[in-house]
Amino acid sequence: MSLGQTETTSQAETTSQAENRDQQLPDRPDPGHARRRRMTLLLALGVSGLVFLVATDRLFIHPRPDSLAPADAIVMFAGSPGRLEHAVGLARAGYAPTLAVSMPTANDPCPPPIPNVEVICFAPDPLTTQGESRWTAIAAARYGWKSVIVVTATTQTTRARIRLARCYSGKVLMSPVPPPRNMWPYMIAYEWAAMGKALVFQRGC
Repeated sequence: MSLGQTETTSQAETTSQAENRDQQLPDRPDPGHARRRRMTLLLALGVSGLVFLVATDRLFIHPRPDSLAPADAIVMFAGSPGRLEHAVGLARAGYAPTLAVSMPTANDPCPPPIPNVEVICFAPDPLTTQGESRWTAIAAARYGWKSVIVVTATTQTTRARIRLARCYSGKVLMSPVPPPRNMWPYMIAYEWAAMGKALVFQRGC
């Protein structure tokens, strides 16, 4: 073999070895691509967080208000403090001739007699907002209620409106009562879970 052929063979072997090493080495990560992925993820998280906050505000903190007007009955859904006093105040003010108070447990009080107002205390079945909405529809059919004022918590207003619309075709005016300040986080979290159940798993009356 001549010297030229030896040099050519050596160069070919060197080139082949270099190519094999390049094939074996992993691709170097692109810092720009990783940065773009992080920015995209942060942007998606930011948008999701903003949507969550806006939805929480519209659904549970500042739900759509109703202007109160006289109705056939006032129905109080059981729950956080302040509802009973508000419902009794509406009845004493003459907004309706009937006050119906949900008493899901024996510890829930039934209000004392109110002059010129029929007071009904009931135990819903089931002991939930769904049960209270069903009872309201049954009572409305029995007593001829064409309109009701529903007293509930501010956080529960949207879900109660949805539940009632599935059971009762009359006019519903929501009169919400804000829960105590320390109960807001728990009640908002509870309402998100309960709203999911109402929209996904319990879509009927």
